[in-house]
Amino acid sequence: MGKDNPGKSLDISGSREIDDFVRLAKAVAVSKGAATGRLILALDATMSRQPTWDLACQLQGQMFDAAGKTGSLAVQLAYFRGFAECRSSAFVRDTGALKDLMIRIDCRAGNTQIGKILSHTLKETARQKVDALVYIGDAFEEEIDALAEQAGKLGLLGVPVFVFQEGRDSRAESAFREIARLSKGAWFRFDRAAAATLAKLLASVAVFAAGGVRALEARNLPEDRLLIEHMRGGADR
Repeated sequence: MGKDNPGKSLDISGSREIDDFVRLAKAVAVSKGAATGRLILALDATMSRQPTWDLACQLQGQMFDAAGKTGSLAVQLAYFRGFAECRSSAFVRDTGALKDLMIRIDCRAGNTQIGKILSHTLKETARQKVDALVYIGDAFEEEIDALAEQAGKLGLLGVPVFVFQEGRDSRAESAFREIARLSKGAWFRFDRAAAATLAKLLASVAVFAAGGVRALEARNLPEDRLLIEHMRGGADR
């Protein structure tokens, strides 16, 4: 794809919504005292995602920018690619470095390693509570039963998985919807045509990680209501 411009809508989506998010998240930080929301952003960096990688970087970069401005949300970047390569960063509040790292990641051929991402998230939340996992990918090449068990454990621990699916692979969609359902998260289509909506939804996930459903209800933007609806199973899943 190269460096295609996803359009003006992506740029416009950042200003008012991110400003609202910054104001709200600062208020949430005060109410939570010293507590900090923790979010893991996990990426499928296998070769099949290369055509839309630039768009993904821009959208995920917007979420990093919003999270970094609040100071109340710690973000960890995790990704897999190639032959059994699965890595993660530290949790940081200064997300500028994570955004730079994400931009430098190149896609490499290999199978999906979603099970490792779920297992990693379970281990992290055992050390210190993780408030949400965002996963962006387009394929599923693993056994769903084992991953369903991990997703269920995350749901019991209060760690919803928000899955953003690129493309329309039916097997992947079935698995992703099940992971989202069992973890009490939500599934969405990652579509170039809906870039502005996706940017807003990612910001809503950041709001949720920083302050929970109450923070989404307090901000009450359309994307916040949509996220809540999906989490409660009221949307088309």
